[in-house]
Parts: sequence; C-alpha cells; structure tokens
Amino acid sequence: MRRPARPLFLARAPYRLRRLRDAARLLPILGFLLLLLPLLWAGGDQSTLTSGEVLYYFGVWGVLILCAAAFAPGLKGGEAGEEEDD
Repeated sequence: MRRPARPLFLARAPYRLRRLRDAARLLPILGFLLLLLPLLWAGGDQSTLTSGEVLYYFGVWGVLILCAAAFAPGLKGGEAGEEEDD
C-alpha cells in the first residue's frame, strides 16, 4: 500500500523556525561586512580612527547584540518540535 504523499507546504511553525535559524546564521556575515565598511571608506591612506568610525563600530556592535538577543528566544526551543525529513 502506498504511503500518503507529503504535503506540498510546510507547517508554519517549522517554516518560521528554519527562517529564524537562517537569519541567525547570516548575522555574523552581515556583521563582518558592516565592520569592514569603514576600511573601504578610508581608502588605505589613513592609519587612525576618527570619532565617527569609533561610534560606527560601537553602533554596529550594539545592533548585532540586539539582533542576536531578539533571535535567541525563538531558537531556544531546539529541534524537538520539528518534523523529521526522510
């Protein structure tokens, strides 16, 4: 006897959990790129940091911390409620 076909679309909870995990995985890459931007602005001839660049670094750092804190409660559940892929 044939097994019933799997539904075409995922349930909302596992789908959202997967997208949240994807966003959490991309957060360090986004942070790395944002922290490299002042190096591109400087043009290579400037060896000291200006006050604007220091504020930018701390601002990016703070936003990354806030984003990670916002993602953490959704990721805390783990994989227990997720359906297994065959």
